[in-house]
Amino acid sequence: EVQFVESGGGLVQAGGSLRLSCEVSGVTFDDYAIGWFRQAPGKEREGVSCISSSDGLTWYSDSVKGRFTISSDNAKNTVSLQMNSLKPEDTAVYHCAVGINWIDFTNLYEYDYWGQGTQVTVSS
Repeated sequence: EVQFVESGGGLVQAGGSLRLSCEVSGVTFDDYAIGWFRQAPGKEREGVSCISSSDGLTWYSDSVKGRFTISSDNAKNTVSLQMNSLKPEDTAVYHCAVGINWIDFTNLYEYDYWGQGTQVTVSS
């Protein structure tokens, strides 16, 4: 059984920083895609950032590029998302996800397992 422990969400003022962490058990980070996705109220879930566990290839959405940094520790089955210069529009529930047989790791439909999510709220 794949299980997620997501942490690091919270309330922060605009311009502040948060670091999200996701520890995954039940799978080994071999050649998987690990991604962070977010969903704001009334909006569709969207990709934020993804990383390939095999070669460290990363992707960022245009809205977070230059502000967020994704990293993974394969030995600890943990992926983190450092979020700087946060904006009110970053407010959402952030979900960690793992894709096993992936081709396009920016596509949320290629992810097989999802965490429950952690709330990030950025006040103006």
